[in-house]
Amino acid sequence: METSFTPLASLAGGVLIGLAAVCLMLLRGRIMGATGVLAGVIWPASRYDWTWRAALLAGMFTGPWIFRALTGALPVIDVPSSTPLLVVGGCLVGVGVTLGSGCTSGHGVCGMARLSPRSFAATATFMLSTGLTVYVIRHLWGG
Repeated sequence: METSFTPLASLAGGVLIGLAAVCLMLLRGRIMGATGVLAGVIWPASRYDWTWRAALLAGMFTGPWIFRALTGALPVIDVPSSTPLLVVGGCLVGVGVTLGSGCTSGHGVCGMARLSPRSFAATATFMLSTGLTVYVIRHLWGG
């Protein structure tokens, strides 16, 4: 299994995520954890709370179409896994988000920037789990 190396696109994406997180904290006083944003759209605390969350999610979903308008083509996304494996992975991520009280964007981007010890521990756990999963799938399982 080949891994794509895209340093410029990855840097640009990271800068945009960081900028969005800073803007949300400055303008709304909120942490930009993607799963928390999604949960707030599904179970909103108020209409005001739902509006900014829905706008943020709409921006996430319209990003590829904005990319298409600027470049003339949609971004190429290659997912080398089966649909059942993606569903299982998504469920495991949901369990991890619940147990870890947040996701990689909430802990890894926002929590670490605030020097939260809990976020440092959660991010270390995410990274160790990811590394172990990649090792098992690529070297032991043979994927």
